[in-house]
Amino acid sequence: MLSSLSRLPLFLLLFGLSGIVMYVPAIYAGVLHDLHEARSFFYSGTLVLFVFGLIALAMSHTHEAPRSVDHLVALFLAFTVLPAVLALPFYEGLATTTYVNAYFEMVSSLTTTGATLYDNPDRLSPSLHLWRGIVAWFGGLLMWIAAVAIFSPLNLGGFEVTAQADPGTDETQHGPRIIADPRKRLARAAKALIPIYAGLTLVLWVLLMIMGSQALGGLMHAMAVLSTSGISPVGGLENAQAGIGGEVMLFAFMVFALSRSTFSNETGAVRRDAFWRDYEFRLGVLIVVLVPCFLFLRHFLGAYEFEDSQNIGAALRAAWGAVFTVMSFLTTTGFESTDWQAAQEWSGLSTPGIILMGLAIVGGGVATTAGGVKLLRVYALYLQGYGEIQRLVHPSVVVGRRSDARRIRRKGAQIAWVVFMLFAISIAVVSAVLAFLGVGFEDAFVLTIAALTTTGPLISVAAESPIELAAQSDAVKLVLAATMVVARLETLAIVALMSPELWQK
Repeated sequence: MLSSLSRLPLFLLLFGLSGIVMYVPAIYAGVLHDLHEARSFFYSGTLVLFVFGLIALAMSHTHEAPRSVDHLVALFLAFTVLPAVLALPFYEGLATTTYVNAYFEMVSSLTTTGATLYDNPDRLSPSLHLWRGIVAWFGGLLMWIAAVAIFSPLNLGGFEVTAQADPGTDETQHGPRIIADPRKRLARAAKALIPIYAGLTLVLWVLLMIMGSQALGGLMHAMAVLSTSGISPVGGLENAQAGIGGEVMLFAFMVFALSRSTFSNETGAVRRDAFWRDYEFRLGVLIVVLVPCFLFLRHFLGAYEFEDSQNIGAALRAAWGAVFTVMSFLTTTGFESTDWQAAQEWSGLSTPGIILMGLAIVGGGVATTAGGVKLLRVYALYLQGYGEIQRLVHPSVVVGRRSDARRIRRKGAQIAWVVFMLFAISIAVVSAVLAFLGVGFEDAFVLTIAALTTTGPLISVAAESPIELAAQSDAVKLVLAATMVVARLETLAIVALMSPELWQK
């Protein structure tokens, strides 16, 4: 039976899996005696599995082997069509919202953006909160697996920059690479990564409960950190009851969004024994150190002006708040430390949201659940800039390739620059569309950055005043949903889908 299921299209498998997962909040709602929501999830799951069974039966004799591009199309359909299915129990369970709102909520969750139309946590029941967290968690897992099984063989998702994106890859090789059996690669990646992903989530959940967090809050915060969705059922870490110990645990597990070498060497790009020499990880750590130092110095000067610089306790709280929040937004998780506000109060200054948006644009590591431009591409641009400066100072110099630069393609910086320009063009286009739909310039810019970096919490913290996302029109919500899909798959993958060469192979 398992062999028969493995021959089904990837999107159909994801469709059937979504039906199975719907029973989890159904059971939870039943335990809480929320019978209406329990029925909504149970009936929706049963309907989805019934439809899945009919389609699977009709396709049971199809033995055509899929191509890598077919899995890329399935991934695109998963982020565009599947949320319409996932929205069914949410729409029926809440019963006081529109289907467009439910669809937006599911796209935001599945793409691990974490933007929500329901700023008040009490607006949603525990089972609906759990459903959002589960969808985001599976969205993160899907990206982990897709990075190895789909993006890597096609030289997409950041692998177009590295010279060792896949075992046996030659850096002089150009164009998309097609593997013999994508289904075996997908199964192997899932078998290797699912236990790691689930195990890390379970460990973090237990640690958070030890620190005093409630069961649901701890579970959802654990899933939010591993998936970098930033979804919270209690309105943020200030209501999590885990204290600074819980933040330390969350901070430690955010490291897995800085580099793929922290959890897997499936891509062959980084050896496990070379973890501390991984340039993505080192660049991420450098940012997490330098930016808080800059903010702390700024805060310290402000506190000195207010004659409060001798308050060592406030200084330490400000330092921790800066470090945690910088790490959170760099990995596009979007959690604010409970001491982030204390840092601003200590100095008497308000830290501009442009810093947080800049961190989100840089983003986390390749083949992780983080969004943004990715640290690998930023590093490739740094190497290119460093070499150009050397040539300006010494025009006849012969610049050798450093050992850590050998993992970057010779044209890696050029490709990274193309991706960066596509990202910038996307910002301009989406901002213009939102402005055309009646959104103010500042709000349009913040909404665009939040969607393109899959960092939904930016909507409430980056603007001068929090943006009321629920008050926006349906057209704005659909534009943002489309932007989240483009950000999750990346513009380069969308362009690849339109490439005749890829389809011919």
